[in-house]
Amino acid sequence: MSTIILLLITGLGLGALYFLVASGLSLIYGLMGVLNFAHGSFLTLGAFAGWELARRMGGESWGTLIASLLLGMVVGAVVAAATEFLLIRRLYNRHIEQVLVTVGLALATVALFEGIWGTDAIYVTAPPWLSETTEIFGALVPNDRFLLIGAAVLVLLGIVAFLRYTRFGLVIRAGVENRSMVTALGIDVRKAFTVVFAIGGAAAGLGGVLASHYFGYVSPQLGGSLLIFAFIVTVIGGLGSLAGAAIASVVVAILQQFANYYLGGTGDLMVVLLLAVVLLVRPTGILGKKA
Repeated sequence: MSTIILLLITGLGLGALYFLVASGLSLIYGLMGVLNFAHGSFLTLGAFAGWELARRMGGESWGTLIASLLLGMVVGAVVAAATEFLLIRRLYNRHIEQVLVTVGLALATVALFEGIWGTDAIYVTAPPWLSETTEIFGALVPNDRFLLIGAAVLVLLGIVAFLRYTRFGLVIRAGVENRSMVTALGIDVRKAFTVVFAIGGAAAGLGGVLASHYFGYVSPQLGGSLLIFAFIVTVIGGLGSLAGAAIASVVVAILQQFANYYLGGTGDLMVVLLLAVVLLVRPTGILGKKA
């Protein structure tokens, strides 16, 4: 029984990490129709920024961890907003060019990161509590899973509240439905779309710092490896559906944990098979809408 509880909670923690990455992807695609393959670069840069700050402050205090998380969010948001302003803004409704530009940016940034920080993994330090465990019904659960779950819940609630209860959120939703009408009212929709990119980048930057503590290291390939699962989660949940991404993140991560433990490390294979089944049975994803 304790093994099942451990697998469930660790699966929730991994699912929370997937959601932090996928939420930005889903938000940007759902509201702006941009499939952003450079999203992993925001994550990696946020992770490196957090590590650099922690290295200078001494990385074992809670104050350092919180500062690293905030810096990762800010760096992710700024780089994402700059990407939208300089590259994506000219390519709305030109989907092939969007894919080419974002894929090229992803490849170029990995090479840039390797040039700055090297190709080897860099190990991170954290408050001792994160490397300890908490006993729940006999299962010794690593404490960092609780941090991941809490962060993912806050991000989900924050994005939903922003879109529903703020003026910017209202402008963004109206701009998605009828951009011409909103523009005719004298509202600059382009600024609102830049804000959407910044929010997605902030979630990726936060996910990058947390991912570095989950895996224990940061490397130039960190964002790319997580981006694969984030795309799978986004497709299974339904492209553009934030709630779908949250549900799919939990399902994928728990399936992965149980398959790795009970089926000889076949977690990744099971995830791919799940993706295939979902696409065959429900091509739009769990909560996706027909075009």
